Amino acid sequence: MALKQDRESLRKVVHDNLAEIVRRINQTLRGRQLDRVKPVLARLGRNNELPHWFAKLAEDGSLPNLDGKTIGSVIEMLFTAVIEVYYLSRHGGGPLRINPASGVDLPDLELGVKSPSENFCTSEPFFSAYERLIGSEFDIAVLLTDYQTAKRKPPLRLQIIKSDYLHKTEIADRRLCQIARRVRTWMLAENESWTKKTFRFLAYVNQQDWLAKQILRLVEALPDEELAKKRISESDQALVRYNSSRLAKNREVLPKETIVTVQQILDIKPMALGIVDAADNWVVETHREVARMPTENEWHRLISGPLNGRIGMSFALQWRYNFGRLFNGGGEEDECPDSSC
Repeated sequence: MALKQDRESLRKVVHDNLAEIVRRINQTLRGRQLDRVKPVLARLGRNNELPHWFAKLAEDGSLPNLDGKTIGSVIEMLFTAVIEVYYLSRHGGGPLRINPASGVDLPDLELGVKSPSENFCTSEPFFSAYERLIGSEFDIAVLLTDYQTAKRKPPLRLQIIKSDYLHKTEIADRRLCQIARRVRTWMLAENESWTKKTFRFLAYVNQQDWLAKQILRLVEALPDEELAKKRISESDQALVRYNSSRLAKNREVLPKETIVTVQQILDIKPMALGIVDAADNWVVETHREVARMPTENEWHRLISGPLNGRIGMSFALQWRYNFGRLFNGGGEEDECPDSSC
């Protein structure tokens, strides 16, 4: 299927009209204006039939009792139908396909659609750990629903309560990108090998790991040695507080020797070398052969790209995107607990 306009121009139509698109989707979710999108929904449905939830939506503006994954499919189909009917037909686009197997939800626009609810998290395919810094191959429209609230008050009357549009490089970890930008120019001038090791640490770091978190705070301090020393001096009490919290939850505590990894950095000159080595050792000991160095393409994007991530990304078998920072400020680490995705 050939589009009359290039994909970038059509994505701009979506970007520029996102608030109005959301308003129209919410109308359909209340059972209004369904006749306009009905033909597209039928075409997108399995065997060219209307989706199973359409009849109830048309009857009383509610949805059947659906799980979160199915809700995502509902939003995706309505989003596609609305932009095709109301916008792209005027700009030379459509008909559109939904095909996540292609690597992106709407391949004809090269645009993804994410619909987290009030826990702000979604699980996404994992390709490269460096996406955490350089971003995705595709833009995404983020449509935050009230599913968590609505499902407790049947019948299920769903609405999109907030939305945003993220460009490719913005689909990266906000805090880790900030740290990478902070150290990049200085570190590249000092030592390219240090920079590669540091960026590998930032790509693979688990911000829920106590030692990794302490090392991350030291990387963040560079090149300010006095600030790094201050943070090292604070690590002893930080371990005490961490272990007290673990004990209160009947969880295993970290041995006191854990602090040695942090404190021995003071004995290494220059201190930056000690911090980089600690970061690199954590990666090797935690991930072993899985934690590779960046490819040539990734390295080019790391040293020349904007590093302007806006979300939280947790490293796991799949990515966990956390859109909390986007919509309400989010948490300190911007990471999703395993149970919330």
